[in-house]
Amino acid sequence: MTQAQADIGLIGLAVMGQNLVLNMADHGYKVAVYNRTTSVMEKFVAENPDTPGGLVPCTSLSELLASLKKPRKIVLLIKAGKAIDYVISDLLEAGLEPDDIVVDAGNSLWTDTIDREKNYADQLKFFGSGTSGGEEGARFGPSLMPGGSPEAWKSLEPIWTAISAKVDPETGKELKGATPGHPIVGGVPCSAYLGPNGAGHYVKMVHNGIEYGDMQMICEAYHLMRDVLGMKPAEMSEVFAEWNRGKLDSFLIEVTADILQQVDPVTGQPFVDVVLDTAGQKGTGKWTAMNSLEMGVPAPTIAEAVYARIVSSLKQERVAASQILHGPGPSFRGDKQAFVNAIRDALYCSKICSYAQGFALMREAQKEYDWQLNFGEIATIWRGGCIIRARFLQRIKEAFDRDAALANLLLDPYFTKEVEDSQTHWREVVATAAMQGVPAPTFSSSLAYYDSYRTGFLPANLLQAQRDYFGAHTYERLDRPRGEFFHLDWPEPSRPQLPV
Repeated sequence: MTQAQADIGLIGLAVMGQNLVLNMADHGYKVAVYNRTTSVMEKFVAENPDTPGGLVPCTSLSELLASLKKPRKIVLLIKAGKAIDYVISDLLEAGLEPDDIVVDAGNSLWTDTIDREKNYADQLKFFGSGTSGGEEGARFGPSLMPGGSPEAWKSLEPIWTAISAKVDPETGKELKGATPGHPIVGGVPCSAYLGPNGAGHYVKMVHNGIEYGDMQMICEAYHLMRDVLGMKPAEMSEVFAEWNRGKLDSFLIEVTADILQQVDPVTGQPFVDVVLDTAGQKGTGKWTAMNSLEMGVPAPTIAEAVYARIVSSLKQERVAASQILHGPGPSFRGDKQAFVNAIRDALYCSKICSYAQGFALMREAQKEYDWQLNFGEIATIWRGGCIIRARFLQRIKEAFDRDAALANLLLDPYFTKEVEDSQTHWREVVATAAMQGVPAPTFSSSLAYYDSYRTGFLPANLLQAQRDYFGAHTYERLDRPRGEFFHLDWPEPSRPQLPV
């Protein structure tokens, strides 16, 4: 019989799972590993014989359970959905006990996590933890967004704190330099308990929605430089590299600079020029956009980023439409460098609006689900390890340090001034994109969001009058207290008489 010796187990040895196992083992944890295809597990263990903590190969779930110290801690890194329930059912059959903790570390829908915590409450401790950072993050330090019972978190906290990315406490910059067997020592961990049940997976979903926005904004900046200014990929790479040394310093800007200087090994052409212009998605951005509608919280930048991917998938239709539908051609005659600087400012202002929408959405969600989210802490754990890691997040942390009850990031003095100083360039870019026929959905929707949010009187008075006219939906009055509703007994419409 296998001796109980492992600190934690992991099921699902795809690339993310393997890298997370090695990360835990680097920090001295003995990890029991299981994969449905045994040969994958055996190959992985054979290729990593000398990790500091050590690996325990398991050919069955019963063997996995027998190898773990109690209460058992088991991480699932498998496809979200029914597969989670199938594996849990098999674990229960194999002997899982009520005090054992099962951690779903994938991209599960937060409502599924809430339901699972309730449904399995008498059989095990179910725990949801968002994981961001891709393969490299999993290996050397991801951003971890845990949510579940506080008791389960006490057991998991030492491991999560150890394996997460670390940032400098003063600057918020990620500490780098980890190598196999030699993890980062010191720094602030990019992991913190977020709340019960689905809080972790919800925050991870919003992270991914913001990620969609970030990526689309960068693509729009690239599109404008390519089609309006006629810039080549290598030249654009230098621009993004320069931006990465300033306020836009981030992982996504950094990788964009790298991508744009990459040469295709097959053709010798710039790599980006041979990639088909259709983008995929895994659903978390769509969930964020859908939830914003359900919550009644505007998140147009995130939604437009999702729609941009959907439009990109209509490749054949777009090619056919391009032969029929016509617009203006490139005719820019201004100062090239000045317009590049304007694009930078448009990107930064749009980014502020996108994050403002994401944090506003989380603020509403905590009311809906009775969570107590710490928004400064969320910004803190996103500073390293995750895909949206950026210098910018330090400013968000500072904003919530100044005012934990801040209703919208745009109202923080720092961000108010940033937009005030840059909005002329932002408007110039959106206007130029429209006049040149270059789609800029996240730039323009962010600007519309900003203008709507700062406008004290919107035309919804006419809209509500229309609703009362055709549907008796009632209306409120400017000269009466809020909460009082009225209906006008509308007369028959008077139609203009046509000349005889």
